[in-house]
Amino acid sequence: MTAADMDDERMPEAAASVIAQPSLDELRAEALEWGRKPRAFGAWYVTEHMVRAMRAYGWTIIVGALGQPILYLLGLAVGLAALIDAPVSEGGVEVSYLVFVAPALLMTSTIAVASEEFTYPVMAGFKWRRYFYGFNASPLASRQIATGVVFGAAARMAVVAVAYTAFLYLFGAIPDVATGWLSIFIAVLAGLAFGIPLMAYAASIEDDKGQFALVQRFVFMPMFLFSGTFYPLATLPLWLQWIGWISPLWHATEIGRWLTYGRPIEPAMLVIHFGYLIALTVVGYVLGRRIFERRLAK
Repeated sequence: MTAADMDDERMPEAAASVIAQPSLDELRAEALEWGRKPRAFGAWYVTEHMVRAMRAYGWTIIVGALGQPILYLLGLAVGLAALIDAPVSEGGVEVSYLVFVAPALLMTSTIAVASEEFTYPVMAGFKWRRYFYGFNASPLASRQIATGVVFGAAARMAVVAVAYTAFLYLFGAIPDVATGWLSIFIAVLAGLAFGIPLMAYAASIEDDKGQFALVQRFVFMPMFLFSGTFYPLATLPLWLQWIGWISPLWHATEIGRWLTYGRPIEPAMLVIHFGYLIALTVVGYVLGRRIFERRLAK
């Protein structure tokens, strides 16, 4: 066989290999497709980062989730509740003081988490560590970064709410076992209703000048004290009751008391309570997304 004949035999194989190779357009389309894949689950990647970052203060989360319920419940069950012999009566239902206070403490626990996760971590993402800009340089959209922050904080709230509810059951603070566990979801909703608007505010701050300390002192504390947490809201003078009316803590607590011990609530008021919490969450999320998009576009 001559060399020419051998070359003729190799030509079909070489031609086939050339045909099998993808074109430049096909490679570009494949690269774009793979580039779009992270964006489809982008919010979950940000959530994963936020949850992994919590490992740096994991013991704080564990102590807060377990230690806080023990301290509050021991203080109320052994201390304050022992001094209050008369039951608390609302809507024709009489319950012990511990049962009355328990739902409010549950809602407060997730709102406290929201006041932590939606303030300084958001500020760090934009100003101190600037990792939001790193996220934004990848195939992640600004709205997915905001959503991931919300999901990460909600995961921590869920852990705290489950732990707190478990202790409430152990202390006998939830008489209605069948529906009491549903208050876990209300607690997470309460945390989001308070925290997502706070996230939008934190994302808008360019420089830390003590704004978050002011939120703690003049928003969180008055809400905690004057939202029917330790006594029925109706016992307050009218000029203080408005704090409870605009507080997500009061609305969530009213739903929690309905679930944990069957406190009567008019259907219209129940709709108002749920509607207010959902409205705060949705409006805060829309504002937060816009602020994230505007600031990350700079």
